[in-house]
Amino acid sequence: MARRNRDDDLLLEEDELTAAFLGDDDAVPVTDDTQAVDNPAGVMPAAEEWDEEEAVLPGQLAVDVYETKEKLVVKARTAGVNKSDLDVSIADNTLSIHGTLSAGTEDDVENYFVQECYWGEFSRSIALPVPVKEEDIEAVLKDGVLTISFAKVKQDTVKKIQVI
Repeated sequence: MARRNRDDDLLLEEDELTAAFLGDDDAVPVTDDTQAVDNPAGVMPAAEEWDEEEAVLPGQLAVDVYETKEKLVVKARTAGVNKSDLDVSIADNTLSIHGTLSAGTEDDVENYFVQECYWGEFSRSIALPVPVKEEDIEAVLKDGVLTISFAKVKQDTVKKIQVI
């Protein structure tokens, strides 16, 4: 049974949500207001109808961003990625991390029973929440964790502006 929130949007209860993912239907209703114009019925295609080329997108790297008194720190789990397969850059206070996670070659695989690991290209761009000194950055890859530390720009707490 669906229920309504304050904005009268339909919300699925837990049983309906579970049924949508585990049910026998070939299609799942789209509940987002951003559905395509050529899909007026609001139905997503079954997995076998998806265009394979559209499904090949770079993975998005999960990150933690936090600050200390002196530094802004970005941490990303990059287990299995070689330093040579990482490209880290900064421009206009935006950090970009690109890389490739290689699974090696499994030419003799006939059938996967479970395939949950992401292999291939990944990327992430992060608008840094505080001003940093772009010339004072340290990036370390250790034990599968990429840690990028930025020295924060010290800002005066109050700057007096003279009105003329």
